[in-house]
Amino acid sequence: MALQPLSALPETPLTIKRALLSVADKTGIEKLAKTLHENGIEIISTGGTAAALRKAGVPVKDVNDITGFPECLDGRVKTLHPKVHGGILARSSHQPDMDEIEKLEISPIELVVVNLYPFKETVRKPDCTPAVATENIDIGGPTMIRAAAKNFAHVCALTSPQQYNDFTDELNRSKSVSFSTRRKLAREAFAHTADYDIAISDYFSKLDEIELPDQLNVSMPKSGNLRYGENPHQRAGVYGKQTDFIDCFHGKELSYNNYLDIDSALHLITDFKDSDPTVAIFKHTVPCGVATGGSLNEAYQRAFKTDTVSPFGGIVIVNKSLDIETAKSIDSIFTEIILAPDFESGVAEFLMEKKNRRLIKVLKLPENRQSFKIRSIIGGALYQEEDFATITSDDLKVVTQRQPSDEEIADLLFSWKIVKHVKSNGIVYGKDRATCGIGTGQTSRVESSVIAVRKAMNAELSLKGSVIASDAFFPFADGVIAAAQSGATAVIQPGGSVRDKEVIEAANKYDMAMVFTGIRHFKH
Repeated sequence: MALQPLSALPETPLTIKRALLSVADKTGIEKLAKTLHENGIEIISTGGTAAALRKAGVPVKDVNDITGFPECLDGRVKTLHPKVHGGILARSSHQPDMDEIEKLEISPIELVVVNLYPFKETVRKPDCTPAVATENIDIGGPTMIRAAAKNFAHVCALTSPQQYNDFTDELNRSKSVSFSTRRKLAREAFAHTADYDIAISDYFSKLDEIELPDQLNVSMPKSGNLRYGENPHQRAGVYGKQTDFIDCFHGKELSYNNYLDIDSALHLITDFKDSDPTVAIFKHTVPCGVATGGSLNEAYQRAFKTDTVSPFGGIVIVNKSLDIETAKSIDSIFTEIILAPDFESGVAEFLMEKKNRRLIKVLKLPENRQSFKIRSIIGGALYQEEDFATITSDDLKVVTQRQPSDEEIADLLFSWKIVKHVKSNGIVYGKDRATCGIGTGQTSRVESSVIAVRKAMNAELSLKGSVIASDAFFPFADGVIAAAQSGATAVIQPGGSVRDKEVIEAANKYDMAMVFTGIRHFKH
């Protein structure tokens, strides 16, 4: 029999006479059920939900009393029955539907309140087995939700306890539910089931150790609207669970560009989480000064010296609890955002005196070595593993006649951590675990080096005895020669150029030590 579509959806308010409640998350369900009962709505329910409602004194009818068929297969089959789905899918404005369900002794159901088995929460548990995960795949719930959402012109679907208050306010006020509310709830219902299915698909991909899925599924809840994107004429929102990582406890709401800067800062400081006190100053997602010192204040002063102009309006991140001395140093210039794992007594209160400054407590660092990044491109997206690659002194391959000293090795490893977070072509000069000059985002590696040297000169920082880090190999010897002439004594780079021999010869000519890492850190 061909489907006979309605010529137009009826946009009239919906009067609810009958509701089906079946929820895994019972938050707020008793209060909702009491409101439904007070509004003269008959309640049908299943298993644990029905038991909870009876305990709360709410009259309820079991689904199996409606279907005439008992729950079976350990509760796997409860609501998969024509007397349930016929009641949900019947179009009350379409008389043939109403005539048909009357003959079949099916009564309409105008409200479906369903949320699903906690699949995501279950598979996060370290002791979760595939058998346990599989039993937490809901079948009847998504079916009822999709049926109610499809028939939103005649049925209302509630899929989250967060929806209950607005729903009951409207029900009590109007004794009905508007078409626009039902359509909004239908949209949220389809998003809910889509997210659920993606979680299941991702779980099975991990079981089969598929790192690059054949179908890229992305589902994230909206965590907030943003005033605009990179520029005021661009609409924007933020999605996901940023509050797992940061707590912005003071200042204006974070902007699109703030989030980008914070993401860059968190990734860099992750590489220094176990280091001595370290401070990084960022501007436009790029570090403009980084240093490690005996104290945070010493580290900040040395990081700031790298570039005393760019930090204005920038952000500062530290890897230790922020003390008052360092806070006062940071406060000496306009700093838009300050991030720290904690704030010592009185520090937050001091920094909160400036209303527009954002203060952020770092709750967790992005250290998941199996995480992937998605980047949109024309026609689709790129998907790649995050660059969490790290090295130690044991990983360095010395390719020059002169071996680097212990001091040079420490500076080489420090500078290598920084250049990883600098836009390509990236060049970093470092000395005594502090940046001296940073060149970023140029079309030529030599130009990046020129910029880095100029920044050091502007800051009156000597490059004598410094080291240089390059995010990719030197294609020609000129970059190494320029570094030697600027005072650098050691070089760290991936290696792998067809002209490596020429580059090594140039380093030997200037008595430089050079190490290869075998790892490239392009950041586009």
